[in-house]
Amino acid sequence: MTDFVQLWVYLSATPLFGLNATLVVYVLALGLYQRLGQAPWANPVLLSIIVLGAALLVTGTAYPTYFAGAQFIHFLLGPAVVALAWPLWERRVQLRAHWARFTLAAVVGGSAAAGSAVAIAWALDLPREAVLSLAPKSVTAPVAMGIADKIGGVPSLAAVFAVVTGLVGALSGKALFALLRIGTDPIGWMARGFAMGTAAHGIGAARALQVHADAGAWAALALGLQVVVASLLIPMVARWF
Repeated sequence: MTDFVQLWVYLSATPLFGLNATLVVYVLALGLYQRLGQAPWANPVLLSIIVLGAALLVTGTAYPTYFAGAQFIHFLLGPAVVALAWPLWERRVQLRAHWARFTLAAVVGGSAAAGSAVAIAWALDLPREAVLSLAPKSVTAPVAMGIADKIGGVPSLAAVFAVVTGLVGALSGKALFALLRIGTDPIGWMARGFAMGTAAHGIGAARALQVHADAGAWAALALGLQVVVASLLIPMVARWF
């Protein structure tokens, strides 16, 4: 036990702590997720957040100390998102054939996601800053933070809302698609993937990619379109509030 405490004290004081903790926890969570047949409730991102958050809280480790190492993984997020373009390139024929429908779906879906969140927040009489922070909830966290900052919201709060939205989408998507009787033929995977990317951004796209390659490709397209649509429309509409 003493050796473990000494090892913990040593690692927590170095950048190796955040890096090793993130990798070990995620690999274990991913193994459990696969062992459980990819059950939605066992999403490895969700489990990793819970375990790492609890560990930091129990040990009294400051978040900046943890992130000093985890930032190396954070850096890889950019290349990972760019890599999602490859599945789209492989489906460029379908993309050209349906580009108008995709664009319309992105605008309508993004408007519904932002509008419903803002309407519910207003109905609950939440502070204006919280309402504005909710508007970009279905956009990937870094972009949501930038939009929130521009329209008068709280960037850190927008990041939390974005992550929670992504996790909810990843956890509930499969059940909702089954309830709506959306099939698993090529058109069905297109609809499922695009819906996940629109409503649940990167986390939803990752979940879609785990389920089916087609769903992951269309989710990546929706993710990219939402970044553009939200960045253009939300600041314009926010001027009226």
